[in-house]
Amino acid sequence: CFVCVRFSRVLSASTALDMEFTGLHSTFPRNSEPSLFDSPVEWYLKARQSVQRFTVTQFGLAIFSNENANKYMVHSYNFFLFVEFTISASSIHFLTHYGFDYNKFLKDGIPYMNEVQEKILRQHLLAGSWKVSSALHRDVLKKAIDEVTRWIAAAEEEETMILQDLSVYQMLEVQLVLRQALQNVWTEPLGDKRVMVKKVSPQHRQLLENSVHDHCQKELILLSARGFTNLFHILVKAKKPLVGHNMLMDLMHLHDKFYKPLPESYEEFKRNIHNLFPVLIDTKTVTKSMQKECLLSRASGLLEVYEDLCSSNLNPKDPPCPVIALASGCSRYAEKKSPHEAGYDAFLCGSVLLMSAHLLLCRSTEDAVETVPSFSQYLTVLAEHLNKVNMTRGGASSINFSGEDVRCHQPPVLVVHVRGWLELNERQIYHEFKGLCHFDVKRLSKNQFILQSQRYKHVRLVLRDYKHHPHLQVSVYRHWRHSPCVNCLLQVSGIVALWSLLAFVLGRAP
Repeated sequence: CFVCVRFSRVLSASTALDMEFTGLHSTFPRNSEPSLFDSPVEWYLKARQSVQRFTVTQFGLAIFSNENANKYMVHSYNFFLFVEFTISASSIHFLTHYGFDYNKFLKDGIPYMNEVQEKILRQHLLAGSWKVSSALHRDVLKKAIDEVTRWIAAAEEEETMILQDLSVYQMLEVQLVLRQALQNVWTEPLGDKRVMVKKVSPQHRQLLENSVHDHCQKELILLSARGFTNLFHILVKAKKPLVGHNMLMDLMHLHDKFYKPLPESYEEFKRNIHNLFPVLIDTKTVTKSMQKECLLSRASGLLEVYEDLCSSNLNPKDPPCPVIALASGCSRYAEKKSPHEAGYDAFLCGSVLLMSAHLLLCRSTEDAVETVPSFSQYLTVLAEHLNKVNMTRGGASSINFSGEDVRCHQPPVLVVHVRGWLELNERQIYHEFKGLCHFDVKRLSKNQFILQSQRYKHVRLVLRDYKHHPHLQVSVYRHWRHSPCVNCLLQVSGIVALWSLLAFVLGRAP
């Protein structure tokens, strides 16, 4: 609650976020990973399956408030979240490599829920049918119940005992389970991961239950069970610009975990996100555009982009880049790099936005920018990028949450004709070219496949190296020549033309 109150006070210019997940893309069912052949709708439906399968482990928030004309104070936070989850082996390896604290995640993770889950919980509370939410909590609760059961048999009324080393959510669950199982106990949270258990008479228990100071009142239970979702609602109400880096999966998880389960309709998902967060800024979209205009190097990672912007040279006549200072209590990130820690990446993301906007503003006019730019001026120079979120490995360059999606200009599609080899599948074709460059592969016919890359140099490389290959004939895809539908139409048209000619000839015969 203290953090929620503080957020409601410091929200000012913008909020940057970053999230870490237990998995990115599910490999089940087969071919469920997004590819360059996917339309935005197809990409969304595939990603939706992964979002439903995996959960959020870390949520990083960096709140940038304009202290004075050219200074932004940053409050950066890193939250560990937890519900019952599925985790992929690749994510375990990735997070462990960057020092992810699994003990903190499992023991002190903050709960959260969306509107549907909250409705179900409310119904259970009203019906008195509370159930333990997570299998990982059951062993802890069983141990606590066994301990209390053994103690209460010999205890006198008004005697107390202390249960220790419980997480915030376990403190709530153990109280509800004990009160439901034993009619002669009372519980109170003591803070510091402890719960006090007291033996009381049934009459005294009834009086305590009707007290306004009971920490297990239904609304307090809901408030506690909502956990991080309470903070999500504050972010929604603030209506401040929400900043992320390559943030499409972040937005999908935001919708699914804290708002409502992701809808089947792609357009409904876009409308919902736009209603929740009217102004979105994806620094991946911004910096990609700047790289094309040669204002930045081709750095791909967030930390590399940040370092590149820090070292960029401004015109001496331009105003100095805005000063970005971490608030007291949030200074750890100023002293040590912590890549892929959500709070640190959120700080980098917001900083990249300010520095990118400043650079764009200084380059947008031939005249020197005389005054110190305001945040509203930065938003103006970023206008063409607002609400356009980068789409990784898909048929569009970005998803526009306030209009039509932006189609991408991809290199030519290649077609591979297999000759003299046994029947191959997409995976075998992929591994054939993997050593040379990366392509997405899709079967066109029994012995033909199409390849799509994001880089023109890969297309040129394959056309050159496979020009004289004995079994794989590679050429640029031409719809009129290679499309099965066109080929089928031409064959049917040829047959019809042949029969028409034959009928004409036979009709003129004596």
